[in-house]
Amino acid sequence: MLDPTLLLNLTIFFPLFGLAVMVLVRNELAVKWTALLTTSATFILSLPLLFSFDIANSNLPQFLTEGPRILESMDIKYLIGLDGLSILLFMLTTLFGPIVVLSSWTSVKKQTTGYYSMLMLLLTASLGVFASLDLVLFYIFFELSLIPMYFLIGIWGGSDRIKATLKFFIYTLVGSLLMLVGLLYLGYDAGIATGIYEFTSDWRFISGEAYIPGLTTQFWLFLAFAFAFCIKVPLFPFHTWLPYAHTEAPTAGSVLLAAIMLKMGTYGLVRVNLTVFPNAFMEFAPWMAILAVIGVIYGALVAMVQKDVKKLVAYSSVSHLGFVVLGIFAMNTIAIQGAIIQMINHGLSTGALFLIVGMIYDRRHSRQIKDFGGIAKVVPVFAVMFMIATLASIGLPGLNGFIGEFLILIGSFQSELYAKPVYAILAATGVILAAVYMLWMLQRVMFGPLDKDENKALTDLNWREIGLLVPLVIFMIWIGIRSADFTQYSEKWVQSALEASQEKAMLVLQEDLSK
Repeated sequence: MLDPTLLLNLTIFFPLFGLAVMVLVRNELAVKWTALLTTSATFILSLPLLFSFDIANSNLPQFLTEGPRILESMDIKYLIGLDGLSILLFMLTTLFGPIVVLSSWTSVKKQTTGYYSMLMLLLTASLGVFASLDLVLFYIFFELSLIPMYFLIGIWGGSDRIKATLKFFIYTLVGSLLMLVGLLYLGYDAGIATGIYEFTSDWRFISGEAYIPGLTTQFWLFLAFAFAFCIKVPLFPFHTWLPYAHTEAPTAGSVLLAAIMLKMGTYGLVRVNLTVFPNAFMEFAPWMAILAVIGVIYGALVAMVQKDVKKLVAYSSVSHLGFVVLGIFAMNTIAIQGAIIQMINHGLSTGALFLIVGMIYDRRHSRQIKDFGGIAKVVPVFAVMFMIATLASIGLPGLNGFIGEFLILIGSFQSELYAKPVYAILAATGVILAAVYMLWMLQRVMFGPLDKDENKALTDLNWREIGLLVPLVIFMIWIGIRSADFTQYSEKWVQSALEASQEKAMLVLQEDLSK
């Protein structure tokens, strides 16, 4: 068995090896098989990391690789590892690799080399984000993920792809530039605290007790990082780029955007904002909760009136990720545990829904709800898969969505930062609204009279499509029934991070009072 440290590096960069092979072979069928074998191998390589992960020490980075500094005076280096916060998101990314390749097998017919190359680049960038423990390296991978998504939407997207691409790129780039400014200031400020380097971006030092930014510094740096991450989530009112991007993106682009890329925002809020700026985090918590609750309700109400199935699922993401942000800023173990598992849940259920929408679009060449009705009679396997993904999305007990939302609502109800249970009560209405718009959509698409000739000729899922969805359905049921199998990975990390953040916050307050 390979050394886990080497295995982590190999897993991150193996998709780039596949990319190089695809550029050389050029043949369309060879490119497809290279992409499938590469992503499958990447997933297989990642499995020993999960199996050898030490849950008892999940609060500490594992499988560490620490490269040399770029300059003796600058503590910027290649530093990667996995801990309780990142391990499941890392595994989710490798799981979706072969799934998105297979989902594109028959639907992508132009410039296949470029298309699958962009998927490989996006996988490496996403894996790098979740494994980076140096904030400059994190930023590089964070920005790198924009490039392949830009081309996936801009070249292989729908008829309004140029507008969607520009909106996506401008929004995310503006947020990223603010984060860069904050990162530069943070690095130099932390560098002074080391007494050794002019600049350091080592997250282990920056989030530790040796470096505690002052109240004013925390305030401005919190805003710089939070603005970038909230655009990525996206949190209301920074959400307007998402429906366009989802609607115009090819199926694989929508799946990776929903399942992986949006989680970079929520992950960043926990990884950086919670651990590095605890005082500002507590100060802004009620305001972030207000935006999260607005996002939950607004996303649900707008989803309810959508006529396009894909746009409906896109707005449901705004609502569901509002729950995640609400759980993060509740700043207690129950809520943050719920937020982390809900990141995984949203990736599974919403990723499955986008795959299903892509499958029906390939057959019917329409996503308009009015064009369907009664198709469960002719595509029963499709109907079962659609129903399971829908019920998981609305949080039916026994499926994955329930446990995440339940923990978030319980933790938010008990949160000392929110002071009042009104945030949890209002957010709970989003669960009711989700049931309304998702079940209503399912009823109009799948049931009722089968009165359109085009629908009578629809073919059911083939074995390739069933193979895409079955792993996701298995995890939806597994998490729903045995959620502790998954929440155990992050529990120690969350407890440790909260204790450290609260201690740092108290030290800052004591220092401020002494002045």
